[in-house]
Amino acid sequence: MQHSNEVIIVGAGIGGLTLALTLHKAGIACRIFEAAPEIKPLGVGINLLPHATSVLAELGLIDALAAVAVTTQESAFFNRHGQLIYREPAGRFAGYEQPQFSIHRGDLQTVLLNAVLERLGADRVLTDRRCLGATANGQGVSAEFADRTGVSYRVDGAALVACDGVHSVIRKQFYPDEGAPRYSGVNMWRGTIKAPPFLTGASMVRAGWLTHGKMVIYPIRNNVDDAGNQLVNWVAEIEAPQPAKRDWNGAGRLADFFPAFADWHFDWLDVAAMIESSEAIYEYPMVDQDPLPRWTFGRITLLGDAAHPMVPRGSNGAGQAILDAQYLAQRCAELGVSEAALMAYDHARVKATGDVVLMNRKAPPDRILQVIYERTQGERFERIEDVASAAELSEIANQYKRVAGFHLDDLKNRGTAESGAAV
Repeated sequence: MQHSNEVIIVGAGIGGLTLALTLHKAGIACRIFEAAPEIKPLGVGINLLPHATSVLAELGLIDALAAVAVTTQESAFFNRHGQLIYREPAGRFAGYEQPQFSIHRGDLQTVLLNAVLERLGADRVLTDRRCLGATANGQGVSAEFADRTGVSYRVDGAALVACDGVHSVIRKQFYPDEGAPRYSGVNMWRGTIKAPPFLTGASMVRAGWLTHGKMVIYPIRNNVDDAGNQLVNWVAEIEAPQPAKRDWNGAGRLADFFPAFADWHFDWLDVAAMIESSEAIYEYPMVDQDPLPRWTFGRITLLGDAAHPMVPRGSNGAGQAILDAQYLAQRCAELGVSEAALMAYDHARVKATGDVVLMNRKAPPDRILQVIYERTQGERFERIEDVASAAELSEIANQYKRVAGFHLDDLKNRGTAESGAAV
């Protein structure tokens, strides 16, 4: 059987597009197959932490991202009364070589897609190709795709990487009995609004706690109109007995969560008014899956949400997909497009991302909010120093950074060790 030397990438999301760029940089041919008839800039806000932006910097994308994103200055934590608990600088403001970006997911996808089309060519991205499954042998892989009319296509390649998200067909092929996702007991609602800058104008805010309601708020576009307003992204989280539908674009209802935030009128932001003024609201369950023992089966492997769906805390879902892509391309450059390369990627990234999945369950950065809530029972405090020291709160933040792979010292050490290494 003759196989193409191309890598088949299933899915044109953040992971799939980044993988195409990293493989191309390494001189490895690839082609993306996307189920949607048209790639549209969907979603709302996400954050790109310095470990992810360092990969995108190597791909020459920082200027394009900076033009459409907000360069985050700080991460700030407040209680549900708007009292400041803790703040720390972010990205370059904290001494990292690369910035942290708060960005609309659609803007990130557009930057990546434009780079793929420019560098690899328009024929490298095929839409309206829904993956039905794949098989591997010692020499390569064969994948089956279908379009909207039901016409099927067989594609042969050197390897296949499933970047097809939380509903991955390939993951289900290898783990048919995995079962439903693990529900954390929390649902979230998301929206955006045009609003004047608040705090630094580039602050990522976490406030409250899940028992009474928690918010994550940050701007994702600057100067969206003549008045200098920003596009502000907000996420509301609250405990709920039943999970919402697992659909990133599922519509949410204001009545299901707004009462928890109706009295959130802070001197630096009227949160209640912000929520009520949002045109579209999306609902999603805070769910994940237990880490898998392996992603790789012969010349087929998983990447991004298909490999390690995680509770969306810690601004790390897209970031880990970007790190997956870089690592896989590096192994393919060193070992060729082979089972050995895919297994080397598997051995490293299954462990690393599994640790992040579990950390997001028990001790994400917003554990700072939990500690303060439990010690104050959600009431106002006189002085935060009487509740928790800055050193204690800093250590909670640093614990997460170490596990997730973006602690400043770790990144500097890794950069020194990898200097001169080619992707």
